[in-house]
Order: sequence, then C-alpha cells, then structure tokens
Amino acid sequence: MSNTYHIYLISDSTGETLDRIFLSLKAQFLNIEYKVHSYSFTRTENQILKILEDAENKRNSIILYTIVDNNLAKHLSNISENKKMPCFSVLGNLILNFSKILNQKATHEPSGQHILNEEYYERIEAIQFTMNHDDGNLINEIDKSDIILVGVSRTSKTPTSIYLANRGFKTSNIPLVNENSLPQKLKDNPKLSCVVGLSTEPERLADLRKNRMNSLKETENTHYTDLKNIQKEVLNAKKTFQKYKWPHIDVTRKSVEETAASIIKIHEIYLNNEK
Repeated sequence: MSNTYHIYLISDSTGETLDRIFLSLKAQFLNIEYKVHSYSFTRTENQILKILEDAENKRNSIILYTIVDNNLAKHLSNISENKKMPCFSVLGNLILNFSKILNQKATHEPSGQHILNEEYYERIEAIQFTMNHDDGNLINEIDKSDIILVGVSRTSKTPTSIYLANRGFKTSNIPLVNENSLPQKLKDNPKLSCVVGLSTEPERLADLRKNRMNSLKETENTHYTDLKNIQKEVLNAKKTFQKYKWPHIDVTRKSVEETAASIIKIHEIYLNNEK
C-alpha cells in the first residue's frame, strides 16, 4: 500500500469535469496503484482545511482541483505548498490565458457550465427524446431525430444514443433484424436524417450475446448466440448499410465515447451536405 497514490479531486461544482480529466490522465500511465478521493461543491476555506488534513495523513497524496474563485484557489495552493503536497489547478491557467486572449474578465462562477440556459434545456429535451425512442420505439417520429443509429443486437446502440443525447443530439436507435425490420419511412427516404450503422466482429458479438443470455439465465435461444447465424447477420447488416449508402462504424475495439465522436463527425458532414 506504500506505493499507492492518493488522488484528491477537489471541485467547487459537481466534479464531473475533474473526473473526466483524471480518467484521461490516468490512462497515460500503466501499473499505477491509486485511490481517488472526490470532493464536490468545495467552496469554503474550512472545507479545504479538512480535506488537506486528511490528505496530509496519507502517503503519496496528490491534489487536483477545479476552483474558479481566485482567493479560494490560492488558499488551497498555499496550504498544499506548505504541507509539501503536489497540487495542480486544472482550469486556472487556461481561464487566465483565455481571459487575456478574449480581453475580458472571467465570471469565476462555480457551476457556470450548469446554468439553466437554452442550451441546457435543449440537452434535457434531447435526453428525453432519446429515452423515448430507444430500441425502435416511436418509429413514426424518427424524422424528428438528429441522428438515427441502426445495428444488430448488442452493438452498443443504446449507450451510444444516451451519450449522444447528453451532447445534445436527439437520437433514435433501431434494431436491425433484417432489412424488413427497418421503418418504411426510412427505406423510402434513406436521407431522412443522419443515419449511421453500427457493426462489430461476429466473434466479439457472439461473446457479448452469450454473456447477455447467461445473465438472463436464458438457454433456449441458441439461434441468437450461434456464430454462423451472427456472421450472416453482420454481413447482411453491412449490405443494408451499403444499399442505403449509410456510413457505418465498427465498434469492436471502440469505447462509447470514441464511437460517439465518430458519429458526431459524420453528423457534421451530413449537415454540410444538406446546406
């Protein structure tokens, strides 16, 4: 345990930004033992003192923080320096540099990204829309979608849709059993919206489906998990994507975030072509 690093994530807001940054940071280092201590809505000097007292009592403590109040940030930095603990501001220098470039002062408002403005309500609407249009539901409304995902079962359509919704995209997803399972409205107008096909390697898909069936204690649906049937499914899906000229993504070795990033790029191209 002596080689375990204690990572203190201190935020004056929800801590979501800091969590994501640390996820990206730790991915760059292999064979590291660490324990994360997260503190959100930290907005007083007393809170800072209690956190740093705890950090001081542990070996190998590292402080990462997103605090937009200058005085509080300096207080945290000074105490950490006195206690000889590594302490790093994630946004401080970036805000300062942007302030210089834009020639205006930052608001230094905690939770500024969560202000209930029009963009916030549009994102909530996108999430509600996506949840209502999951797994082929309400297909008569797919023309209202920003993005439509099509793919065979267990190709991460739902988690990718939810991630896109959190980015503000109204997303429908449609399970592709065969071409006949596609909504007629979509077959009649393949460019109805930005349609993206999701595919994966058959072997990987077989493993995913077997795990799914085991978790449900289902043993009778062997057709669903049979590799030869899955190979046919995947091949037919690709033929469908080609027929309707839909771009498709192989999600085999991609995280949901990586898949979503590719889809967003495709959506940008789609919008440019529509202009």
